[in-house]
Amino acid sequence: MMEKGPRNSSEGQQGWFSARNGSGSSLDLESMVQPLALNPWDVVLCISGTIISCENAIVVVVIFYTPAFRAPMFLLIGSLATADLLAGVGLILHFAFVYFIPSEAVNLLTVGLLVTSFTASISSLLTITIDRYLSLYNALTYYSERTVTRTYIMLILTWGASICYGLLPVMGWNCLKEPSACSIVKPLTKNHLIILSASFLTVFAVMLQLYVQICRIVCRHAHQIAVQRHFLASSHYVTTRKGIATLAVMLGTFASCWLPFAMYGLLGDCSSPALYTYATLLPATYNSMLNPIIYAFRNQEIQKMLWAVCCGCFSSMLPFRSRSPSDV
Repeated sequence: MMEKGPRNSSEGQQGWFSARNGSGSSLDLESMVQPLALNPWDVVLCISGTIISCENAIVVVVIFYTPAFRAPMFLLIGSLATADLLAGVGLILHFAFVYFIPSEAVNLLTVGLLVTSFTASISSLLTITIDRYLSLYNALTYYSERTVTRTYIMLILTWGASICYGLLPVMGWNCLKEPSACSIVKPLTKNHLIILSASFLTVFAVMLQLYVQICRIVCRHAHQIAVQRHFLASSHYVTTRKGIATLAVMLGTFASCWLPFAMYGLLGDCSSPALYTYATLLPATYNSMLNPIIYAFRNQEIQKMLWAVCCGCFSSMLPFRSRSPSDV
């Protein structure tokens, strides 16, 4: 990376990159008063944000403007899509403010938006996993008023905690006045990013445990059905394998996208090469790009609604079959 030259304390802030040494340093979420040379990594992140926004906007519109999609599982998918939509918008806005409208205050707001949206996205994945587990563990009582109440409580906790995390940089917990306290992502402090990374690892551990329990329940249910209906052992094996493979794809995608950035957030500091930060942050954004495909577009009811809208034959009389999260 080319150096931008010495920094004058009276001239404001830097861009995403901070070139203190020839080797470069951490990703900088501040802006710069002087024009910045366009960074290819920033362009890729902006393009990713645009794709993320378009994908998740479709899901949000379909779910929130279709009266039939008011079941708890659709509300949770809608929460995930809303979080990812905000993440995509945040990436676009941050690019615009860094290169075209440099402002320290506004960039702190976009950083807060990104922290809030990505935290809400990860938390929404956890709530979907919990809901899926409960739909199998308490299958007889899942379709009750208690489930609806529990869903709203999870949504309130998810977005409440995410907003609190996002407000921290805006409310003053940033490294603008103390560069040595910066993390690999500026202006987040090292301690702030450690908390975020540790929270992610905790969420991942809980999801892993829940998916293990889900696999056990799926295997047990498939075996019971095979015995009751006298299915062949091969049929039971194929059904179980498909269910476990689906769960593995969900958890594997989440881990492969976020684990590198979370681990680097724990180990890196303000002197770490910015290249490594970009290389781990970009896959994290891909999780928001893949979530609509994994959790929304695979759903048959959402597929029907999308086809109806695309074909111009939208009708409120379309057949709709409520499904449990374990079927999604």
